[in-house]
Amino acid sequence: MTDATPDTRSEALATALAKQDVAAVAYALRNDVVIVPQLVVNGAAEQVRVFGREGSDKRMLLLFSSGENYAQMIPDEVNPQVMVGDAQWLREFLTVHSATLEMVFFDIAGPHVMQAAPADLLKALGPIGDEGGPTA
Repeated sequence: MTDATPDTRSEALATALAKQDVAAVAYALRNDVVIVPQLVVNGAAEQVRVFGREGSDKRMLLLFSSGENYAQMIPDEVNPQVMVGDAQWLREFLTVHSATLEMVFFDIAGPHVMQAAPADLLKALGPIGDEGGPTA
């Protein structure tokens, strides 16, 4: 996981989302990067920002093909912070937080929204340490 500026993007993920192609999204996640919102507390952005519905203990992980798409979701936020995650990071995050995550959304502000259950996404990513993952 690395820090990133809001203009960071994954062309592979953006293209796959535009086509609404599940196999291409899985391939992009295994072989490229994904943009991950950071939670900023007291000026420090040190953890992944997850979202939840009121009255629920479950959380949703929102991932993006670009920092710009994330910024569109939160237009009133002055300086949205993001990180760049790879397949290994995503596998580990989903594994550690599987009990609290109910859904993963991609580019939820559009223009090409997709969603996946965390368990399905883990299957698509393949085992930790398997950088090639299953073939798409």
